[in-house]
Amino acid sequence: MRKFFTILYIGIVMLLINGCGADSAMRKGDKFFALGEYYDAATQYKKAYSQTKAKDKPLRGQRALKMADCYRRINYTQKAIAAYNNAVRYKQADSTVLFHLARLQLKNGQYKEAEKTFLSIMEDASNPSPLSSQLIKNGLESARMAPKWKAEAEYSGYTVKKQELFNSRRAEYSPMLAGDDYDQLYFSSTRNQAQGDELSGITGTKNADIFRSQKDDKGKWSKPEPIESELNTEQDEGACTFSPDFKTMYLTVCKTDPSYPRYAQIATSQRSDASWSKATPIEIAKDTLSTYAHPAVSPDGMWLYFVSDMPGGMGGYDIWRMQMTTHGLVGLENLGEPINTAGNEMFPTFRPNGDLYFSSDGHPGFGGLDIFVAKPQEKEEGIVNNLYLLEHPGAPLNSQGDDFGMTFEGLQNRGYFCSNRGDARGWDHIFSFEKHEVVQTVKGWVYEKDGYELPEALVYMVGNDGTNQKLSVKGDGSFTEIIKPGVDYVFLGTCKGYLNHKEELRVEPVLESEEYVLQFPLASITAPVLIDNIFYDFDKATLRPESTEALDKLIALLNENPNVTIELSAHTDYRGSAAYNERLSQRRAESVVNYLIEHGIAQDRLSPVGYGKTKPKTIKRKLTETYPWLKEGDVLTEEFINALDDEEKQEVCNQLNRRTEFTVLRTTYGMDFRQASGQADEPTQ
Repeated sequence: MRKFFTILYIGIVMLLINGCGADSAMRKGDKFFALGEYYDAATQYKKAYSQTKAKDKPLRGQRALKMADCYRRINYTQKAIAAYNNAVRYKQADSTVLFHLARLQLKNGQYKEAEKTFLSIMEDASNPSPLSSQLIKNGLESARMAPKWKAEAEYSGYTVKKQELFNSRRAEYSPMLAGDDYDQLYFSSTRNQAQGDELSGITGTKNADIFRSQKDDKGKWSKPEPIESELNTEQDEGACTFSPDFKTMYLTVCKTDPSYPRYAQIATSQRSDASWSKATPIEIAKDTLSTYAHPAVSPDGMWLYFVSDMPGGMGGYDIWRMQMTTHGLVGLENLGEPINTAGNEMFPTFRPNGDLYFSSDGHPGFGGLDIFVAKPQEKEEGIVNNLYLLEHPGAPLNSQGDDFGMTFEGLQNRGYFCSNRGDARGWDHIFSFEKHEVVQTVKGWVYEKDGYELPEALVYMVGNDGTNQKLSVKGDGSFTEIIKPGVDYVFLGTCKGYLNHKEELRVEPVLESEEYVLQFPLASITAPVLIDNIFYDFDKATLRPESTEALDKLIALLNENPNVTIELSAHTDYRGSAAYNERLSQRRAESVVNYLIEHGIAQDRLSPVGYGKTKPKTIKRKLTETYPWLKEGDVLTEEFINALDDEEKQEVCNQLNRRTEFTVLRTTYGMDFRQASGQADEPTQ
């Protein structure tokens, strides 16, 4: 009898311990859940669930439901489905629970099961759903149509491949190409090399840092390394993008507070040489209880797009935008329909042609987040804000998992994105994509004639189809733009302190992608400009026939800049008497001027001067690349040349001294006083 009571006592104690342990785990789980630390919360809820008696069905169902909500939020899809099914089995499922279960079934490719679950929500008149009816209808359409859409994948034109070099045994997401040649890839990762030793209570992995890979001259990517600067911290840094000039990074940061929920913020970092500064949060709105994440900068650099769940949206996370001005961000605007839904729209990004890519679980798709394309539509008066044609690219770009974070290699339809397809843990990895398209582009370089690139330049692009664009150039002075077949274009390269340069292009239809290359060498207004390839008969002022190409280019330049007058100067080497060289150079300068006058240039715009050997050439930095034994600033005087111990070098210097140049005198020719007084460029002499 004593043994019986002993066993009974132990059993009661164990039940009390289990009950207290389960309650304690639930309290811990609720605390973690309130802070958004869903991984830690799920661990506690699972512990409480396992310690709850099987016969206590309502309580087991409630605890299974809390566990399911956590697993759903951290992309543990199969575990979430199992937990939601337990909640259904224990009759703790309302229409919202069934909705979450149905969406997870979509995400797991269980389309028949998802269809049944969505139908049960719609058919249960006694339990009307508080959810958007459109979301339920879209979910049902997804369940019914996804198998058909998958079967049509071969017609989408996309090729997708997992990129093992960039991926690890943890998560990688939001790749972003950067650099003038798209030879740098930035992305976020929770791999072991990320800073800090603690694991995130949200994901169970390290907090994300931003990593970078560099492509070499042979097109091979380097092993990704974390950015070595103050940018990465022990907290979360992710989903970065860049300003068009690549000088400013916009990224998402999440700061940890053990007693406060973690809300994402958008921050900026500035590039100095190759280093990025510490991230500085920017204020989107006074609301501090909303999330602001996933920044994207429009191709023209005028708009900052981002994701938020702030009040005033359409439900879930919406895509918003603000205008970027010299005074900061202004004009908060929700993109509205057809982009935003009652679901979640996230990870906006741009193709350089202006197409907006984003991911959504609110539109019909395969399940999880699907990638969509919003193409701006044109009217007669031009592009109208928020007027978009929405497209679903289909498979294999999209899958039943989460697909998001597009980045493009220039104007071609290729680049990288991320997806958690095929990963049982729900971790994201980087994939490449490419779709064959016939794309005609023009690539131009704007640079100082006889010098380097002009990153401050602007190029005006005008087409006879109504095209009228102002194009900024990259750090290397280049620009790339899509052009249309059957259109005649005029391009005008401009930069303050330089003369304009015009190029014309006729675009014919082609069967394969083609890139046209244009050069915009801009002549300085303040420094002498060499006229290459001007040849005279030996010891005479007669222009040789091979000089006409260079002279015709000078004529075109003067016609493109009709308000300019120039001094046309000829120079000789030091050999021969000063008087003879001066007379010869004067006659040569006059020969060039006469040619220009004969071809329509007004005489009073031209001043011929022969300097003989009185103005030896001063070496510019660009010329030292051809002749490394010369230094920038060297003056090729007789003494300098004779001091050289190599006759070939001496002859090179003599050739450099024998030159024809022009210098801008005025930029107000033909303008009346009122026009001239409004010009930024004053006469130089």
